[in-house]
Amino acid sequence: MSDDDYDDDYDDDYDDEVAGEGNRVLGGRAKAVVEHVTRAIADEPEAIEVDVVERRDEVMLLVHADQSDMGRLIGKRGRVIQALRQVTRAAGAAEGIKASVDIVE
Repeated sequence: MSDDDYDDDYDDDYDDEVAGEGNRVLGGRAKAVVEHVTRAIADEPEAIEVDVVERRDEVMLLVHADQSDMGRLIGKRGRVIQALRQVTRAAGAAEGIKASVDIVE
């Protein structure tokens, strides 16, 4: 492929983990982990949306899910959400930030 064939205006459907300034998106790894795990658990994976709320070196991930999947994501006695929070904290620690997750309607 030559330089003449390359389209600079091409826009794919994937969100890059690198911000426009060249810096990594804060909480990108933690968000990817939460999206992957919640979609694997949910009966309606296409309904899963993860919003990121940033505060300095802390990230809060808010998971929006279908009402029918809320019980599956929380689990008996909250064990699934507690495990997800632990994995999210580990993913955040790998980036040097505090990451937390919560399920919202």
